[in-house]
Amino acid sequence: MSISIQTNVSSLLAEQALDQNTTLEGQAIEQLSSGYRINSSGDDAAGLAVANQYRSTIAELQQGVLNASNGTSILQIVDGGLNNISTILDRLQTLATESASATFAGNRNTLNQEFQSLVQEITRQANNIGLAAGGQYNGDNAVFIGGGNNASNGQVSIDLSGSQNQVDAAGLGLATASVAAGGTELTQGTPNAIRLDAPGATFLATAAQTFTLNVYSSNGGAQTHTISVGGSGALTEAQVLSSLNSQLSQYGISAQVGTDGQLNFGGGTPFTITAVTTTDANPIATAASAATNTGVYEVDGAATYAGKAETLTFQNGQGTANVTLTGADTLASALSKINAQTSSLGIYAITNAAGTGISIQSVNNFTASTTAAAGTFTATGAQATNAPTTSGTVTGSAVAALTAITNAISALGLVQGRVGAGENLLNYASSLANSQITNFSAAQSAIRDADVASAAANLTKAQTLLQSSIAALAQANAAPSAILKLLQ
Repeated sequence: MSISIQTNVSSLLAEQALDQNTTLEGQAIEQLSSGYRINSSGDDAAGLAVANQYRSTIAELQQGVLNASNGTSILQIVDGGLNNISTILDRLQTLATESASATFAGNRNTLNQEFQSLVQEITRQANNIGLAAGGQYNGDNAVFIGGGNNASNGQVSIDLSGSQNQVDAAGLGLATASVAAGGTELTQGTPNAIRLDAPGATFLATAAQTFTLNVYSSNGGAQTHTISVGGSGALTEAQVLSSLNSQLSQYGISAQVGTDGQLNFGGGTPFTITAVTTTDANPIATAASAATNTGVYEVDGAATYAGKAETLTFQNGQGTANVTLTGADTLASALSKINAQTSSLGIYAITNAAGTGISIQSVNNFTASTTAAAGTFTATGAQATNAPTTSGTVTGSAVAALTAITNAISALGLVQGRVGAGENLLNYASSLANSQITNFSAAQSAIRDADVASAAANLTKAQTLLQSSIAALAQANAAPSAILKLLQ
């Protein structure tokens, strides 16, 4: 290397080394003080992008764990409410069993007052826990946890939708249940004259006998069904009742034989029933004999409904409903309009036993009136309600209520099972999310976190080189002065 005054190459090299060592020292100090290997994108751009993706996923999963915890808490609240409703069902079962005994000497209407108040309490509590019709949790409850390769895999679905997950009185099939004294015989139209209790008597060996049943269903309003008995061999009294009850129980109605040997029908469900002709020589009821449920409060409309512009007003302890009908309304449309407004009050409209008019029924006392003369009812003004009677099978309503309560307990158990399964799903999802948080954190740490031992070694190295660079720079800067020796 030539000796030069203008350009001190050795000094430049020392300066370059000093700058590099200063940068190395700064990086080591930054890593040790921050704890991160990557403190800016310039440190490792590709690594920073991957680490940021891990960090975002971790943040998502951490909130997902909180979501799962909140969801579990909500389901536990719902579960507690379901347990409470289950306790109420136990009390309803006790009341219904008490009323279903023919030897009960108390007042069945007193039992029914408590029964109805508990049915209303079930609906109130179902609303409070969000599992009444249209309730907050009566749907598909999706809890987002995260951690999946797509949005669908990142959430847990707890399906509590539909009527099968409603635990209010209507959803459990208890809206029309009653334990009041009630039951009715086929006394309307053509009186029934057939006894079923004759020793050794058999019925309907060669041909079936059918019944036309008009009933209210919470799923479909006023409905008409055909009940058929016999036709495939002679039936005993017990077999007749078994056949009838197997078909009637789904509507909350029961059939029994009264002390007079005749068929009795009972239950808290609004219904009318009419026997149809059979060709068999031994029928179980006189053709055209009919019955309207006298175990509930009931108001008959005109024998034959004729559309007329009128406003119907219904009122009970739960509120008032007004129904506007027109001259164009048919029997079916009138029934639909009435039920749309009154079913929430526990008042129901069905076809009368003749199949031509309207019967209004409720397990609770109510009033009904019309603004038109000879409209739906035979006169304007308030209509007197017929109170439940003790004719026919006095235990019929209670026996039907027992069936309804048994079905309600089963339905409630299914909902409890779905809620419990949802709690377990959220716990499993939370466990997976916590595991993912740990593993993603480890992956992020491997990329972003500083290796303290390595950084400390680099700091020591950088500081040593820095001192050497400063000493070398001093020597290099002093070198040009040696040229003066050459000029002497």
